[in-house]
Amino acid sequence: PRAANIPYAQNMAGQATDLPGVIKTLLELFGVKEIAGSYDFSTAYTLAIFCNGPWCGQTPNYIRTLLALGYPASKLKWYRGGMQDWCSLGLSVI
Repeated sequence: PRAANIPYAQNMAGQATDLPGVIKTLLELFGVKEIAGSYDFSTAYTLAIFCNGPWCGQTPNYIRTLLALGYPASKLKWYRGGMQDWCSLGLSVI
């Protein structure tokens, strides 16, 4: 319930280090607030982040960018296997 799929290309304009894109996503979609030039993560959402697979380098870069901006590590959940592994294990997708 209330989960939303935000494709990487839409979220990051194709680059995990696209800081204006990351910041826009933080403020518009992830529950982060900007107060006096800093970011308030007290109401930030917990993110479930899926890679393309174990070979994916985009997601680790994205996570490093979020952490560098102050996103709480406790609110980042990472499934390294990606959707291919998820589906190959027979897990459901809705």
